[in-house]
Amino acid sequence: MDAASLRTQSRQLVRELGMLDRQCGNLDITPVQAHALIELECQPLSVNQLAARLKVDKSNASRTSASLLNAGLLTTQADPEDGRKQLSRLSEQGQALLDTLNQSLNQQVAHFMAQLDQDEVEALAQSLRRYTKAIQASRQQEGYLLRLLTPLDNAAMAAVVRRVSAEHGLTADKGYGVSDPTLDALSEVYSSPGSAFWVVEKDNRILGGGGIAALAGEEAVCELQKMYFLPELRGKGFARRIAATALKFARQQQYQACYLETTASLQAAINVYKGLGFVRIPHAMGQTGHDACEVRMLKTL
Repeated sequence: MDAASLRTQSRQLVRELGMLDRQCGNLDITPVQAHALIELECQPLSVNQLAARLKVDKSNASRTSASLLNAGLLTTQADPEDGRKQLSRLSEQGQALLDTLNQSLNQQVAHFMAQLDQDEVEALAQSLRRYTKAIQASRQQEGYLLRLLTPLDNAAMAAVVRRVSAEHGLTADKGYGVSDPTLDALSEVYSSPGSAFWVVEKDNRILGGGGIAALAGEEAVCELQKMYFLPELRGKGFARRIAATALKFARQQQYQACYLETTASLQAAINVYKGLGFVRIPHAMGQTGHDACEVRMLKTL
């Protein structure tokens, strides 16, 4: 599915859910007001906090809060940490309205789910969570550039590999990737057919990267390689984005499977690979030269 097709599906979903209506469900309340009530049920919030939760601008959140307050659905109180600010919370009337709304919409969604088998429901939930995370990651990645490695990046990327390896105790004498003799010439390594390497750049600094190449000793199998990211880049979704980019590239190159090796100390990376469909296998594959990497994973393409 391409971007245009996904947008079409999203528009249809929005319409089917009635999110273009001026009211939510059968109640005289707009969708944004309903979302505000849901957030305010959890805890009192200022206008700025509500805007951040709803992903809307402050003026929108302010208008929404004012309309709910005028309708008697909210009450306000001084912020105990800053008396100049006001916090909004649900009134008894607001809580009663939200309870009615939740009951009505839960029944509606239950009817939708009745059209699906349990495995379809679980697959839908997983896809929605993944899509939401992708949107959040995309927002966090603004201002960064993901591009292919060039010869001018060799020294910087090698420095990233060495720094991250030292951070996790992955020393050259133990057979990890930092010991590769080609570490300072990655652009030459990944210029061969069926290979590619991507780096993340910000303010003319290389902050991390990862690549893919044919797995020596195996037919039609590639290897995800040298996924290293400086601390300031972590948590922004770039590991997953580069891995996903590499897998798409691998399919274009007609690889049938993708292999990787890592170590148990890199649990966050292992979780990323699991989320992409890699599964652990009990034996090593190919001729990687990294005998110290005890975690081996494979994904069928």
